[in-house]
Amino acid sequence: MPIDAVLFDFSGTLMRVEPAVSWVRAALRMTGRSLDDADVARYAAELESAGALPGGQSPRSIPPGLQGLWDERDRDITHHRDLYVALSHQVPLPYPELYDALYERHWDPAAWHPYPDAEPVLRELARRNVGVAVVSNIGWDVRPVFRAHGLDDLIATYALSFEHGIQKPDARLFAVACDALGVAPEHALMVGDDAVADAGAAAIGCAVHLVRHRPVDQRPDGLLPVLRLVG
Repeated sequence: MPIDAVLFDFSGTLMRVEPAVSWVRAALRMTGRSLDDADVARYAAELESAGALPGGQSPRSIPPGLQGLWDERDRDITHHRDLYVALSHQVPLPYPELYDALYERHWDPAAWHPYPDAEPVLRELARRNVGVAVVSNIGWDVRPVFRAHGLDDLIATYALSFEHGIQKPDARLFAVACDALGVAPEHALMVGDDAVADAGAAAIGCAVHLVRHRPVDQRPDGLLPVLRLVG
């Protein structure tokens, strides 16, 4: 089937959240606090291990009482905040105001960085008149991030889980994007980094291309093959 539209995941596919050390330093600036470099690195490593950085690594284990919030984190903006603030509280920080600041920092467009091949691929798809959607399990609005990086004009529509109360791999979220683009699922390609969540698009007939979730200075196995798949 010819591909007339491409659905992209957000985190780990088009963009990557900043490293945990930068995240902690930004929260310190927001609160007017400071720590020496060794403490910043230590707290960043502990917070990262706790899974407290949205878009970062998952927790090594879900703390007692948080499994329900973890399972529902991307369906509701309040659940998302409650979960990640609770995860950050697993790490004793020297300044209480840091917990809220850490969560609020990850909303900042400056906390997110497009992968190097994201913009060229999006621009080439636009040149070919291929419709593009962002389909993401996310607990907050990513549109300002795309605007800040000059990419919003390349995205035709967004299907964000918290706005629909549906999380991938539920096929209904992919159907929302296809309907908004006006394409049949069998003419759409889903591109993401999660073999379970993003591959859920296959349930409604979408083709699927998976990339590897890697730091921002490395390319996940590539968006450039998307252009070959689209033709």
